Amino acid sequence: MGTKKNFVLDTNVILHDFKCLKNFQENDIYLPIVVLEELDKFKKGNEQINFNAREFVRELDSITDDSLFTHGVKLGEGLGRLFVITGQVEAPKVRASFPSLKPDHQILAAVEFLAEKDKKIKTILVTKDINLRMKARSIDLLCEDYITDKVTNIDIFEKSNEVFENIDPGLIDRIYSSKEGLDVSEFDFKHLLKPNECFVLKSDRNSVLARYNPFTHTIIKVNKSKNYGIEPRNAEQSFAFEVLNDPDVKLVALTGKAGTGKTLLALAAALGKLTEYKQVLLARPIVALSNKDIGFLPGDATEKVAPYMQPLFDNLNVIKRQFSPNSAEIKRIEEMQKSEQLVIEALAFIRGRSLSEMYCIIDEAQNLTPSEIKTIITRAGEGTKMVFTGDIQQIDQPYLDSQSNGLVYMIDRMKDQNIFAHINLVKGERSELSELASNLL
Repeated sequence: MGTKKNFVLDTNVILHDFKCLKNFQENDIYLPIVVLEELDKFKKGNEQINFNAREFVRELDSITDDSLFTHGVKLGEGLGRLFVITGQVEAPKVRASFPSLKPDHQILAAVEFLAEKDKKIKTILVTKDINLRMKARSIDLLCEDYITDKVTNIDIFEKSNEVFENIDPGLIDRIYSSKEGLDVSEFDFKHLLKPNECFVLKSDRNSVLARYNPFTHTIIKVNKSKNYGIEPRNAEQSFAFEVLNDPDVKLVALTGKAGTGKTLLALAAALGKLTEYKQVLLARPIVALSNKDIGFLPGDATEKVAPYMQPLFDNLNVIKRQFSPNSAEIKRIEEMQKSEQLVIEALAFIRGRSLSEMYCIIDEAQNLTPSEIKTIITRAGEGTKMVFTGDIQQIDQPYLDSQSNGLVYMIDRMKDQNIFAHINLVKGERSELSELASNLL
């Protein structure tokens, strides 16, 4: 047990994780009253942050009494106490540097007040707002990000698949000739493999694309399969189709920069598996520009979200262009859309639904919080496959980063599970111009 500390929480920490009060061990937690006032503004709505605000307030109501504002309330065994700071407090440094009574400045004032009240105890502001942390540091107040759900190792998102060299060429020949594959015990690197990991095996005279199948404990050959007119252009895309096509792999993560084909591959694989699922659902979170809610846009709900869904329709059009206009494949896609067997919509519209016997593709998943990812996956019913795609370097949410977004969190927690697979796509295939811009700009 370390030295006890005081932690002052910003509103965005609660909206990010409504269970955050349980994650500070024996340390005491302080909530400036302005945080509760800000939470009140978020209680109405159907987004995850609205749900988090409501759940936190309920939790607060269940554990608090009058002592919350005086002596604090005990949060549980092995945990500290929770206090609420009310009214204006003495904070000369904050008042001198930031005279306006903005909520952020009132939170800083609470930090300074507690730090001066007992200098023997470290008082630390916890916020996901980088600007607020900068303001705190400018007046020598301690601060940090909320790191409970941060992933420390994100190197896997910068490299392509593994390549195992100096393999016995006889083993590679046997992989080619065997439908069942070879027992993993025949390979020296077996202890390095994760379930459903894909890699390249090379010898001095041959090579093979391979995958570790955790269900049969074998190394199997990865075929360059074609899905609904889309053919893989590199080894990574072949690996993606391999796990996307396997019904035993219920959860797939496809990561990579723009132009690597994440969404297109997932959609093509889904269309190729229509007989195995009742519905194909393609969804993405709405991240409004300039912090404006979509409510200011004209039209009904469908018309409001249409601009945000256009990239998904663009991928569908790429697939359609693989066939002639009057082909059976085009007619089938159009019939699916009319009968709602193929649905493209905003992610917010699927909240609360039970997703059974569906092939679900969640695009731009890097803009989801860990809590949102959990909410979506726990909706999966029997016979459902879920695919999450995203680029962790293109995050549009102000309080998420490459280590704390829901996509990397899911991959980190699921990486050892047999029903999960992660493929990182590195090589861009959109165009030479797109690849050049992605690498240089």
